[in-house]
Amino acid sequence: MIQSMTGFGKASLQLPTKKITVEIKSLNSKGLDLNTRMPSVFREMELGLRNQISQRLERGKVDFSLYVEVTGEETTSKINVPIIKGYINQMKAVIPTADETELMKMAVRMPDALKTERDEIDENEWKQIQTVIDEALENIANFRKDEGASLEKEFQLRISNINNLMNEAVSYDAERVETVKTRLRTALDELKVNVDENRFEQELIFYLEKYDITEEKVRLGNHLNYFLETLNGTEANGRKLGFITQEMGREINTMGSKSNHTEMQKLVVMMKDELEKIKEQVLNVL
Repeated sequence: MIQSMTGFGKASLQLPTKKITVEIKSLNSKGLDLNTRMPSVFREMELGLRNQISQRLERGKVDFSLYVEVTGEETTSKINVPIIKGYINQMKAVIPTADETELMKMAVRMPDALKTERDEIDENEWKQIQTVIDEALENIANFRKDEGASLEKEFQLRISNINNLMNEAVSYDAERVETVKTRLRTALDELKVNVDENRFEQELIFYLEKYDITEEKVRLGNHLNYFLETLNGTEANGRKLGFITQEMGREINTMGSKSNHTEMQKLVVMMKDELEKIKEQVLNVL
């Protein structure tokens, strides 16, 4: 079953003092274009995280976000006591009679009055966060599978439409041959010349061979079947499906250039329209 590159996955976990939320979004892309957003404390884990995401999602423009919401009384900002005391002592030296409460208010607003301590990664906490990441990856994978199932139904419908249109176009082939014969015979009659019937038939066969679409019909039919086989494969096959649609387009274009018949040309245009719809959606296939 095919998978789409479009997807969304989210998971969250409540720890004693913080809430962890992971969101992963993906759109189609030729390769893996991964963008990560997370608190700086977890940056040292980014390389392993990128490898984990690339192995699971393979392709797509992926946005990974890790949010940490502090829900307890923890804070990484601490009062820098020696600095504040130093400010107060300096201000007392300038204004000996100043009220200490007012000096304190002034000191805490001075540079470096607060210091931010860098958190260290808690291994147990990271293991819990890892379970949230795994859950979000599982959710986006399931989303992609569901989208892939919808795409598969769409492809099967379009392939069936092209096959039906191709067979309908071929049904006009006998009528087209008779039309060509009649047109050539009428032109010769108007010239009022004697024509060797055997030679006429030979030239007519040679003329019609240039407009014969049997080979194109066979090749297009093979491409349609191969597309469906690839669709049901177990491997990621978006690129292969794209190559097959290119070959399908070549055969349809050749049929169009050979089908000097109004109804056949209309059907060829309809086949092209169906193929373009397939090409648009193939870009989303993993």
